[in-house]
Amino acid sequence: MQETITDAVFRVPLLFDYAATFSWAVSGAVVAIRKRFDVTGVFVVALLSSTGAGLMRDAVFLQRTPALLIDPIYLPLVVAATLVMTLFTATLTRVVTADTIQKLVDIIDALGTPAFAVFGMQLAEDRGIPLFGILFVGMVNGVAGGLLRDVVVRDVPALLRPGQFVSLMLLMACGLFQFLTIQHGMKPTPAAWVTVGVFFTFRLIAVRFNWQTRSVLAERNSETPLDEPPA
Repeated sequence: MQETITDAVFRVPLLFDYAATFSWAVSGAVVAIRKRFDVTGVFVVALLSSTGAGLMRDAVFLQRTPALLIDPIYLPLVVAATLVMTLFTATLTRVVTADTIQKLVDIIDALGTPAFAVFGMQLAEDRGIPLFGILFVGMVNGVAGGLLRDVVVRDVPALLRPGQFVSLMLLMACGLFQFLTIQHGMKPTPAAWVTVGVFFTFRLIAVRFNWQTRSVLAERNSETPLDEPPA
């Protein structure tokens, strides 16, 4: 369970935490349903989408009991999202369009990704991990759920494909939080909300103007030696 928010330690507000978990579970369930998975597959993908980042953070990097197993709310939320999407998919698609659902998920993602990244960085800092390790754990806490989801459904992870600078913006947001707290001595809670606000603003700008990264190997250079088969 998360503790009450104080200036000494930033915690993601519980209601937002649960709303984000449910939203990301719904997003994962939609992906699994489109892949024609059965209910077990839908649950697994929903679980990884919503809690995979925290699971990897805790079990792999911080070597502590995952929050998924400590807080009794997370698993029921994922189960609820799975049941809602598997039992009422036809009804929901008539009432709410897939585009509307995706926009809602994108908004929650733009707020939740930096907030959970900051939370992960604080946990890493408490473990005495060096600065670059702290930044890495923050990145994992922000993007690992989508990475695991894509790997399980056998898609090229969105993190690895050209896109709207999400990973780069998150890295800058993590660096901003460290700069505000270490260099300027700002308390974690206000520093975290500044970080969330900056990431959210740049995320909206990137969507509005469709700022995209590009493939390292441009199509016009497709005949370079990199495309040649090995001897």
